[in-house]
Amino acid sequence: MKKQQTLSNHSRLLPGYHGFTLLSVLAIFILAVLNAIHQYGNKDWIYNALAPLLVSIVIMLLYYYTRSFALTAQDRAIRSEEALRYFVLTGTPLPQKLSVSQVIALRFASDGEFPALAKKATEENLSAGEIKKSITEWKPDHYRV
Repeated sequence: MKKQQTLSNHSRLLPGYHGFTLLSVLAIFILAVLNAIHQYGNKDWIYNALAPLLVSIVIMLLYYYTRSFALTAQDRAIRSEEALRYFVLTGTPLPQKLSVSQVIALRFASDGEFPALAKKATEENLSAGEIKKSITEWKPDHYRV
């Protein structure tokens, strides 16, 4: 059984990704920079230094963009899901003034408080953090990557 999700525990850090992989990517980059500095001026420094440096930069970009692309796709799915939920609950479209981050925060609101909180978020331009703090009956989302 999953632990009840709340404002204080809804964020998820994965040690393998956010810890080991991030630190490894940074270490590879730092070592490549140090190697480039050490190899500079040698006959084959382009192969011995710049190639590993380029590879480390590509790895850093892959680390960033694989996460970024997945979150962007999830954000689109969440916006569609919440727009449908809002329409089912109210019979009207989700307010267009809501930003993606506001809609993503609203996904944690129960059906009972979702429409009113969406209206309040629109009128008062609440941040995602303020929206989450305003939720009294938390609806968990265990599928966010």
